[in-house]
Amino acid sequence: MSSEVLADNIIPVILSGGSGTRLWPVSRKSFPKQFWPLIAEHSMLAETALRAASSEFSPPIVVANQDHRFVVAEQLREAGISSARILLEPVGRNSAPAIAAAALLAAEAAPDAVLWIMAADASINDREALREAIRAALPAARAGNVVTFGMEPTAPETGYGYITRGEALPGMPGAFRVECFVEKPDLEKAKALIATGGNLWNSGMFLFRADTLLAELERLAPEVLTATRAAMAARSTDLDFIRLGTAEFAQAPDISIDYAVAEKTDKAVVVPAAIGWSDVGSWTALAEIGPKDAQGNVALGDVVIEDVANSYVRSEHTLTALLGVRDLIVVTTQDAVLVAAKDQAQNVKKIVDRLKAQKRPEADSHNRTYRPWGFYESLIQGDRFQVKRIVVWPGRKLSLQKHYHRAEHWVVVAGCAAVTCDDEVRLLRENESVYLPQGSTHRLENPGKIPLTVIEVQSGAYLGEDDIVRFEDTYGRQ
Repeated sequence: MSSEVLADNIIPVILSGGSGTRLWPVSRKSFPKQFWPLIAEHSMLAETALRAASSEFSPPIVVANQDHRFVVAEQLREAGISSARILLEPVGRNSAPAIAAAALLAAEAAPDAVLWIMAADASINDREALREAIRAALPAARAGNVVTFGMEPTAPETGYGYITRGEALPGMPGAFRVECFVEKPDLEKAKALIATGGNLWNSGMFLFRADTLLAELERLAPEVLTATRAAMAARSTDLDFIRLGTAEFAQAPDISIDYAVAEKTDKAVVVPAAIGWSDVGSWTALAEIGPKDAQGNVALGDVVIEDVANSYVRSEHTLTALLGVRDLIVVTTQDAVLVAAKDQAQNVKKIVDRLKAQKRPEADSHNRTYRPWGFYESLIQGDRFQVKRIVVWPGRKLSLQKHYHRAEHWVVVAGCAAVTCDDEVRLLRENESVYLPQGSTHRLENPGKIPLTVIEVQSGAYLGEDDIVRFEDTYGRQ
């Protein structure tokens, strides 16, 4: 391991705005792939942040969808990542505006700070090789170049864009000018690119100074910078979050940093790297990097397989059994099952598009819904009744609220609960319950040290989530 220390003012910028529809049914808009522990103990977001969790890097800037703000904050906290600045996008506008916002924020304190841009949902399994790649890229970034990292290809992959390497930069070992970017090729072109040599997978990871990026945006994509600068000027602070101005950010073009800057600039530099990288963009990609048995299967969760080969089987909920099959992707969640031929894994988005056309909630939402205080999930739903499981994290509480159309019965099954019902506050322990009449003002709080689990039975003429009037909310919701 090299003893050379990286500069301590590199600012990691983590982009966490993607929806990852090709990993449906696990990844959905309400809880996309970066929040799942798909390849390690922590979520992909946390694993990404942990790569830069050392004294050699500044605290990260995380750019995230405002709907995911509490999940982002909680997962960073659980991973021991402190002092992160979380920038909230009111609407998704692709990577160029997101990176512009991070660069503007960083430049307020240090215009020449070096930003390390990375997606929250990629896998890198060789951290020392990653550090060496950053070390090779740093002189070029400090010299005012826009440095991208090209992954040494291991196969003629059609799901990635490519970068053609040009001449070496004098005095900067390991760094090369970019000759051109190549759009995602078909299989024959991908094979030709590999055979030709000098072509690298485009990882979407960058290193550049904040002022370099802002100057290139001013020159090449001024409309991106104008809208983002206005959104930053209109920003507000909400708890630990920085909210970009909604109307202003919505005016930003929906464009990637590749199209806005990287493919146009004359400052593009590439550093080839072999760091065990994958964008985890499909179930096939996960199958390639997952732990395999002697028959080439990856089996995760409550799975039983017999006479199965070269398949990826994942269960997030119920027993999933396979018998006598080959080359399959099988993924089971609480409310959906995906079965696909392995060579069709890149087309899962077609299923999501069809579900959206049918207005099926499973396209975007999980049965489990996350809130800043914990989560809830529906267990049983029938005519005029619904049963839910509610989990409240220690020290958290729901809003003070009432419902016009339903009554609720809460049964504590784990932990202890402080329950407000009109003017009374009661402390409930395991196996105790409380009835909340229709129209009563109520609140659920976890004053304990372990998660509180409550079974909620709702009854009434209307059980929609919009039947709620909030009187007081710790998290600023209306």
